[in-house]
Amino acid sequence: MTDHSRVVIIGGGVAGCSIAYHLSRLGWREVVVLDKGELTSGSTFHSAGLVGQLRSSVALTRINMWSVELYDRLGAETGGDPGWRKVGSLRLASSKERLLELKRQAGWARTLGFPLTVISAREAVDLFPLLSAEGVEGAAYLPTDGHIDPGGLTYALADGARAKGVRFQTGVRVRAITVENGRVSEVVTDHGTVKTEVVVNAAGIWAPEIGRMVGVHIPIVPMSHQYLTTKPIEGVRKDFPIMRDPDRLVYFREEVGGLVMGGFERQPASWGLDGIPPDFTHRLLSPDWERFSPLMENAVSRVPEVAKAQVIRLINGPEAYAPDGEFILGEAPGVRGFFVAAGFCAHGIAGAGGVGKVMAEWIVEGRPSLDLWRMDIRRFGAHSADRACTLAQAVETYATYYDIHYPFEERRAGRGLRLSPAYPRLQALGCAFGEKAGWERPNWFEVNTNGFRATYAPVGWQRSHWSPAIEAEHRATRERAGLFDATSFSKLDVSGPGALALLQRLTDNEMDRPVGSVTYTQMLNEAGGIECDLTVTRLAAEQFFLVTGSAFGPHDLAWIRRHLPSDGSVSAEDVTERYACIGLWGPLSREILRLTTTDNVSNATFPYMTARPISVGGVGLLALRVTYVGELGWEMYAPTAEGLTVWDALWGAGRNFGLLAAGYRAIDSLRLEKGYRYWSAEVTPEDTPYEAGLGFCVKLDKGDFIGRPAVIAQRERGLERRLVCLTLADPLAVALGGEPILAAGRPVGRVTSGGYGYTVAKSLAYGYVPVARATVGTPLAVEVFGEAIPARVAPEPLYDPAGAKIKA
Repeated sequence: MTDHSRVVIIGGGVAGCSIAYHLSRLGWREVVVLDKGELTSGSTFHSAGLVGQLRSSVALTRINMWSVELYDRLGAETGGDPGWRKVGSLRLASSKERLLELKRQAGWARTLGFPLTVISAREAVDLFPLLSAEGVEGAAYLPTDGHIDPGGLTYALADGARAKGVRFQTGVRVRAITVENGRVSEVVTDHGTVKTEVVVNAAGIWAPEIGRMVGVHIPIVPMSHQYLTTKPIEGVRKDFPIMRDPDRLVYFREEVGGLVMGGFERQPASWGLDGIPPDFTHRLLSPDWERFSPLMENAVSRVPEVAKAQVIRLINGPEAYAPDGEFILGEAPGVRGFFVAAGFCAHGIAGAGGVGKVMAEWIVEGRPSLDLWRMDIRRFGAHSADRACTLAQAVETYATYYDIHYPFEERRAGRGLRLSPAYPRLQALGCAFGEKAGWERPNWFEVNTNGFRATYAPVGWQRSHWSPAIEAEHRATRERAGLFDATSFSKLDVSGPGALALLQRLTDNEMDRPVGSVTYTQMLNEAGGIECDLTVTRLAAEQFFLVTGSAFGPHDLAWIRRHLPSDGSVSAEDVTERYACIGLWGPLSREILRLTTTDNVSNATFPYMTARPISVGGVGLLALRVTYVGELGWEMYAPTAEGLTVWDALWGAGRNFGLLAAGYRAIDSLRLEKGYRYWSAEVTPEDTPYEAGLGFCVKLDKGDFIGRPAVIAQRERGLERRLVCLTLADPLAVALGGEPILAAGRPVGRVTSGGYGYTVAKSLAYGYVPVARATVGTPLAVEVFGEAIPARVAPEPLYDPAGAKIKA
């Protein structure tokens, strides 16, 4: 064993070897890969080896595209055969609803340059002649997908890394990891201790165990995944594409003249919840034919020849599942130099090449080249430590993997972890709850449909997870007032003698404002991309109160803590649980508020974008004169124990004014009309404030801040693309996110967010387009379920009543 290495990678599976390979390509050769068994002996060796590129997010799709680019050249580059077969893939639609999904995916694919086409059942049979076309409505065909030998891939990556100086040590068990001053410093093994600067946890189903060594929780559940292999079947060719029939929950691929067949059953099984045996290396679980039999029946109905085939074996191996079905990547919050690459949810082979690339970038350059929020370990808050919740959600994720997942779909498992103090009142009003970061949040209130005559009725997918109550709440907020339980908003406290200097360095807006000022700002990375999007309220000379999205608190706090000065002059703390937040928003909100307080809430005394302590219903609280809906209103932050009293006081005062309880679906339609951006959609680490139309926040004259050189350089050379608001000609054609934005029939952008604006009576979509196409009035189109809907670039904001009501 070496006694020092710049990077120690724990786990010699395909992910660990890919990260080592890509680090060596970036010039980092002092890297050692440790494995307690042999390479591939965890989950890699029993993978089915499918490589599909098109996924539900841009980032994961790009990761898988990079994998294919690597697999195309890896054999020639390393001299080892990874067993890559680019045979294409078929995804069948065995229902009309599934065919709609495929058409939507085809549009998504066009924005990424994929040659994906929707073909007929007959054409699918031509590609996979053993297929029974009964009930098949069509199929999606992508010729650049394929399958690969997991072992061959892993050893080819290892060979490529070894050629650049990376070392591999097998049969080495990690016993402990030492952390000094918040940073990893050494790895203790049964073969000695290695001093190091970076540790990468690529330990698969053992990743939680490695995480515990440094106090990092990694929510992973090993799930049993099964597939069978057959002896040669007459008619099977090596060029058969991978075939998936998601309506039957099964997949197929060719292997040595026979077939591999597996799937995702409705009653899956977890494994190893009480600990994984220390000798579980290069081992499988016992076959479970009873659990596999429903998949077998479905497979025979689609490929009848399977019934007559001789089965070689049923392979049953544990795969590491995250509760949300996404990878877990990135530097762990609170422990510098400790990176995680785990939770690949049975899709690690498809993503391995790209994962190695982005992880190497993250380690070497401090950030990846993609917006990886959906895979970032910082998406998990403290609530993810609830083992029962993690298990329930992982099981649900596995069981519903092949389902059609409609927009605004809510998970059913692992609910009820975090409740607002107003929760009993919301329940009594018939709230339709959603979940975010473990919080139960109101989506809408069905009671608001009573006596309400809706002016708009969506069609198709837009009707899924929808209610006319959304329009009722939208209109009430625009015309009277809405009462919102926003307790789930993430709340951070940044305090200390160095707090102002730190925030000046982190934000693009001016922070040196009077006490009581509320400032909307971004925090940028070195490339000028938007890492955080939030409001900052100055409570005192050395104390600031930050409010960000419900799911973004752990991410934003980690970003701030990463930049804390070493002298201890600043503390940063998550205070979300301490405060309830009740939002009173709408043109009559001041009249309602006045009935609950003796404080002066006039515009002269309490102007827009300021904060003051006031009393509501006898409860002292912090009120911020700001809203996310483009109306007059306040966010009121009260001690959690007093939150229900505040809700009751405002609810009682507002009944004679037509006040309605309102939910987050109304917020979304309201913010779209106003043009308010949402981090992870309109603004991401890949987008700059100038591109996103947030240049008004950038105060270049305040002095240096992170990202300042990058945004100056961009301003000087000129923008290449810009975020625009589009109005669609057909109000019933609603973009749901990811649809192509077309110019002369060719994709020039992708929808970031879309929806219907009930006040402006238009279908709205936002997306980035080339600046030449960004002028107001420019005709474009948005492809909605395969149909190009005419659209125009609209002035922003679409809704702005002379800019008066919000500031009055």
